[in-house]
Amino acid sequence: MNRAKSVIALAALLTLGSIIYASTHFLITSDINALLSPDLDWRRREIEFEKAFGRLQSINVVVDAPTPELTTAATDELANALAKTTDHFQGVSAAAGSEFFARNGLLFQPTSELQAKLGLLSQAEALISDVSGDDSLRGLIAALEDVLIGLNSNRVRFDDLAAPLNAFSDTLEDLRSGRPASFSWQFLAQGRSTVRNEMLGFIQVRPVMDFSALEPGLAASQAIRRVAAPIAAKYQARVRLTGPVAMADEEFGTIRENAGRNAVVTLAIVLLILWLALRSGRLMLAVFINLFVGLAFTAALGLMMVGALNLISVYFAVLFVGIGICGAIRFRLE
Repeated sequence: MNRAKSVIALAALLTLGSIIYASTHFLITSDINALLSPDLDWRRREIEFEKAFGRLQSINVVVDAPTPELTTAATDELANALAKTTDHFQGVSAAAGSEFFARNGLLFQPTSELQAKLGLLSQAEALISDVSGDDSLRGLIAALEDVLIGLNSNRVRFDDLAAPLNAFSDTLEDLRSGRPASFSWQFLAQGRSTVRNEMLGFIQVRPVMDFSALEPGLAASQAIRRVAAPIAAKYQARVRLTGPVAMADEEFGTIRENAGRNAVVTLAIVLLILWLALRSGRLMLAVFINLFVGLAFTAALGLMMVGALNLISVYFAVLFVGIGICGAIRFRLE
């Protein structure tokens, strides 16, 4: 009995010390990579790769607008606006809108497709000259006159005009009805409707990560949405976020969803299992006291050894409780 009292007193003191240490030194990081030593060969290479290219900790912004022209304008304006927000972003790049592709983009197209485009542009030289010289309704009427001249000279067929004239008509009807209207000159230049990937713009953002938060890239994602809102409305665009950081934040965010309800339900299930197995309130109380003491010891030792716990530590805590309950039940049955 004397030893039992001494053990209980020692356990109480150690538990109290563990609680005080854990509460005063508690730190948690959402950087899963912190679990791995940076001195490992493959980790060193990975860190160097990330510093050079920034692919693993990036947010990919996808801009989607009704026409390629609106997409390009929205993407460029958004990229420029994000580049000025240096408190949340380390770097912003939009490769498709770079000066290199603006000057040399045609060189990357298949020869057959390039020849078809240049042929159409050559045929539409007069029309392009009219519209580029006067972007008012007068310029549009002059372009239509050139089309009629092409019809009279048999250089253009009525069937060739069906798609572009329908596009003009739909755009004017939207304007007359007060609906959002858009028209693509690329549609005319290509002689075909634009495909889906031609109406998508991409921006890669390297966010400033806050690993003390459950969602380390959340502040950067919110900043992107805040900056993008007026630009998206201006160009009838939709802005979505994806990439490693955005996806990881969404995964971590699920931990917080219904956390209180899940904890209550789990506790109720554990209590039911313990009651069915032990049939004793005193034994159940003893099990919970031992679990509490063990968790306090584990938290204090973990913080003492690694300095900061990781989100994965939550799963080890759940595993600890499960093993403890299982051990108590086996002890009672044996």
